[in-house]
Amino acid sequence: MWASTVTAYLHYLSFMLAFGALIFEVSSLKKDLTLQEAWQIVIADGLYGITALGVLVTGVLRVLYFGQGTDFYLNNPVFYTKVAIFLIVGSFSLYPTISFLLWIPALRQGQLPTLELPKVDRLRGIIRLEILGFAMIPLFAAMMARGIGLS
Repeated sequence: MWASTVTAYLHYLSFMLAFGALIFEVSSLKKDLTLQEAWQIVIADGLYGITALGVLVTGVLRVLYFGQGTDFYLNNPVFYTKVAIFLIVGSFSLYPTISFLLWIPALRQGQLPTLELPKVDRLRGIIRLEILGFAMIPLFAAMMARGIGLS
């Protein structure tokens, strides 16, 4: 029972931290960043990646060992919708993550990344889509928990 409780807790905590990291990124990202702000965005994106991985790992553990049983999940189309949203959000995150990783060499030398307004707007738009996708996942989880989608 404790393993199930801790796994569920880590799943929810990872989800909340990932969501918070995205909110931080989108609210901090602007054309004229300071060195400290740029590093904070890079760190927040790293935290997002680690916590998103935490969501994935604990989610798999819940499906296989600590949840309602694999039949409950694997026979429910709502589960697949939830997983698809998670994967889409993850794929959206590649562009911002690669962009932020490319900042690191300049930041290590004390230089700011060169940011043009169209790129900032594109990054913010993608991160907003990630936030929207992440915000939809608990809705599908609540639907699943109530048996919606099961025949």
